[in-house]
Formats: sequence, structure tokens, C-alpha cells
Amino acid sequence: MLVYFIRRMMQAVLVLFIMSILVFVGVFSIGNPVDILINPQADQEEIARAIRVLGLDKPLWEQYWLFLVNAARGDLGRSFVFNIPAIELILQRMPATMELAICATFMGVLMGIPLGMWAGLKPDSVSGKSIMAGSILGFSLPTFWVGLMLIMIFAVYLGWLPSTGRGQTRNFLGIELSILTWDGIKHMMMPAFNLALFKLSLVIRLARAGTREAILQDYVKFARAKGLRSGRIIGVHVFKNIMIPIVTVLGLELGSTIAFAVVTETVFAWPGMGKLIIDSINLLDRPVIVAYLMIIVFMFIVINLVVDLMYSVLDPRVRIAEARG
Repeated sequence: MLVYFIRRMMQAVLVLFIMSILVFVGVFSIGNPVDILINPQADQEEIARAIRVLGLDKPLWEQYWLFLVNAARGDLGRSFVFNIPAIELILQRMPATMELAICATFMGVLMGIPLGMWAGLKPDSVSGKSIMAGSILGFSLPTFWVGLMLIMIFAVYLGWLPSTGRGQTRNFLGIELSILTWDGIKHMMMPAFNLALFKLSLVIRLARAGTREAILQDYVKFARAKGLRSGRIIGVHVFKNIMIPIVTVLGLELGSTIAFAVVTETVFAWPGMGKLIIDSINLLDRPVIVAYLMIIVFMFIVINLVVDLMYSVLDPRVRIAEARG
């Protein structure tokens, strides 16, 4: 296991290095931030001084080298707009995004697995077909449109839930959380469901396919022949085996949920990283853009590593393969 972990960490460093090059070059090519940050009435001397202060007068390779040196010390640059460390600015917004993404993922799992298993056990029933039809809608409907409809129904017409913002938060271990207050929970319900809808549909289809495959396996037939109750067969033998592909996909989807919560955060004015990156792109705040993308890449790498390690817990055959390797 130790050798496997070291090998994965070396791969992670290589991926981070390659992605840093692609991100830095890509962000460098999307316009000149001086055109937005400097007063149009400024003279050439003021513009030149601003370019020197921002470090934009150096060639690209030198800017990248300075970025690598500083990144090795944990410094991903200073925001052009706010003049504070970019990573500090992102970390201020990260709890809101992480809270929203984790709640959306849990919502998708807690609702998707039972619904998917029911649809797999009763594929020809009205309820099973209705569940699958709903999953198709979840895949097809645009996120922004669903968000607007949720606001229109539950905030405007019914008045049950607040339409925007994060609501009241409570400090827990130095982190501001919405789920610790009733007002915060009400503010989170709609954006979390909006973000969870695609994941919910995905989990339903994975759970249904896994259930349909598992109930035909010999170990399920043998368990029935032994006289085990149907609830135990489904809850232990079928459930444990369908979780392997679900864990894999959800691990990757958690990263994408964090990275692509931009639309949901914009629709519901949720003060997270997604809202920050949109504002930074509009202002060409390069350090914040680069820092955000590098943090997202790092999250994907860590999540993939955790998923691989969870494999060995869910499937003993993975442990055997690692031991032989």
C-alpha cells in the first residue's frame, strides 16, 4: 500500500506541473488586465508603472518561473483587484462552495440509491418506469432553468423558501456553516437540490443497472437457496456490490460539482468560489483565476486518490491485486 501511495503521489505532482503550464499559458492569453484595471484617462507613464507593479512587464517564461517558485512556498500570487493573496481570497469563499457541493452530493446519494434499487428490483412496475423517466428529465433540463423555476415556484409563488443568499451561519471550528441554522438550511435547500439534480439522475441509473446485474449473479442465487431473507440479500449482498461503480463516479462527480457549481451559485447568489471566479474572469484577475484552477485540479487529484483507497475497502480483490503488484 505504501508503494502504491508513493507512486500515486509522484503521478499527482507530475499532473499538477503539466496543468500549471496549461493553466498559466491559457490565462495569459485571455486579454490584458491593464485595459480593465487602469483608468482609461491614465497617461502612458501611469500605465507603464501599473504594468511593472503587476509584474506584467516580464516575459511569459519568467512570470511562470516566479509563479512556480512562489507556489512551492504556498503563495499563488496576489489579486490584482483586491490586493490580497489569491489563495486567501479563495479560502474565504471555499466553505460556502464545499458546504453546498457536499450537501448536494449527499442529497443525490440518499435519494438516488433507494430509488435506483427500487427501479432495478421492479423494472416493469409503474413506479420503476416513473423513476427512470424522472432521471431522464434530470439529465435533460438545464441547470439555470431549473434554478429559475425553483425560485419562481418556492420563493415567488409559495413564499416557502428564500430566493438568494446564504442566510444565517454559525461558526464551527473556525468555519462559517449554514447547515447549523434553520435559516441557513432554508437558504440551502433550493441551490443544493438544483446542484444535486444531475447527480441524483446519475446515481439512479447506476444503482438500477447495478441492481439488475447483481440479482442475476450466482452469489445472490446461493443466498436465496440458503433461505436468507430478501431484505438481507438486497441490503448486504446487492447493496455492497453496486456501491463500487457508484463510489467511483461520485468521487469524480464531487470534484465536478465543486468546479462547476458556478451556474447554481450565480442563479442563487450563493457567495462561493464559483461566484468569485466569474467576477475574476470579468475583471481579468489572473492570479485568482490561476489559483482557483490549480486548487480545483488539486481537489480532483485528492478525490481520485481517496476513491482508489476506498476500492480496497469495498472490494477485497483490489487488496489482493495490490499485494501481488
